[in-house]
Amino acid sequence: MPKTAFLRPGRPVVDDPMASFGGLLREWLPRQRWFAGKDRPVTDLGLLSMTEVFPGCLHLLVQTGHAPVPSPGGGTPAGDCYQLLLGVRQHLSPRLGRALIGRAEQGPFAGMTVYDALHDPRSAQLLLERLRHPGSAGPLRFERDPSVVVPAGLPPRLLDAEQSNSSLVYGDEYILKLFRRVQPGINPDLEVPGALAGQGCRRVPAPVAWFRTTYPQEATLGVLQPYLRDASDGWALALRALATGDDFTAQALQLGRATADVHLALASAFPTGTHDESARTAAAMAERLDSAARCVPALKPFVPGLLGAFGALVACDPGPPAQRVHGDLHLGQVLRAGREWFVIDFEGEPSKPLSERRTAQSPVRDIAGMLRSFDYAARQRRPWRPEWARRCREAFCAGYASRAGWDPRKKHGLLRAYETDRAVYEVLYEARHRPDWLPVPMAAIERLAVRGD
Repeated sequence: MPKTAFLRPGRPVVDDPMASFGGLLREWLPRQRWFAGKDRPVTDLGLLSMTEVFPGCLHLLVQTGHAPVPSPGGGTPAGDCYQLLLGVRQHLSPRLGRALIGRAEQGPFAGMTVYDALHDPRSAQLLLERLRHPGSAGPLRFERDPSVVVPAGLPPRLLDAEQSNSSLVYGDEYILKLFRRVQPGINPDLEVPGALAGQGCRRVPAPVAWFRTTYPQEATLGVLQPYLRDASDGWALALRALATGDDFTAQALQLGRATADVHLALASAFPTGTHDESARTAAAMAERLDSAARCVPALKPFVPGLLGAFGALVACDPGPPAQRVHGDLHLGQVLRAGREWFVIDFEGEPSKPLSERRTAQSPVRDIAGMLRSFDYAARQRRPWRPEWARRCREAFCAGYASRAGWDPRKKHGLLRAYETDRAVYEVLYEARHRPDWLPVPMAAIERLAVRGD
């Protein structure tokens, strides 16, 4: 091992370990599904903080530097901060082969094998112990709800379906989400479920433990919540219904009710905004469209019609007041367990700054996201099932109206503008990450630009 003075548990590491890790991470990071800068070459890699959380496991916050590219709402930030848990040992067990990052050739860890410690059951169990027993390790703070007792010895497993984060399931009782891309401030996925639990809202699993850092700035790093072991996500259920020819309108109706329940609880838990933001919202939507059209030329012929949707936003009924919302609601963000729907993943759109994701917005943004998701599901099989999507959209809105006291279908101009804005976001995302899927949002773009329905 490197010199022991260098690695005292719970103390920040003071030497420069990037001589050992830098080259390995430059190659490894862009291959990870949660790495946000795949379309931007890594121009720099720096260490923000490093702490040994337990022997042989190091917690790192690293800053990547990128060449900026244009994106809706302005240029993409030149760099991102990522959270890593690295295991360091002489030899790696064959069962951890998938976790291998590489072998350090120089620096203080020269000759050591470096790997992603989340794949290591021992490291995952020790991480849970940290959460079970609140305390500090250097700048890291481990905290929990004192009213909840988390059992010891729960076997961990790393979920394969990783996206912008990584998740560990413990004994099918709890799930720990670790935020890979870290931004200063409290993460909405801790803030919102905690506030909703205080409102008695049972549609959202409440946080039972979490950890954060105080350096280089305050930031949320991970949240432990109850795991709904027998639940299925809405996307999988919708695709199953499409494959078998089953009706999905009853589930969509109940999902609309659940969404309204969450919105009502959010309006009680957080301050609400005003009705007079239409002009500013329309300008921001138009700016995102302009930036997206520069990145995706296929959008350009539809820009005039889409701008019309945003312009109409100023003249139409402003709808309900702005409030805290989910921010990225779709069928993959909801779970059905038994007869109940639950809403998860309150981070909002990961590409947006954390401060923007925590602002009050129209609840129509969430509704539009779910309506777009029905359209996505209907286009997964040939022939496309537009009637299936239409019935689900109608049922969802009817369910929402039955709880919220207002009907999204009667806010046509408002709903069209937010659906259009969502479709523009989807076009840019698909063009960058899943080009084969680009025809799905482009079909909506054509519909919204030409007919507006």
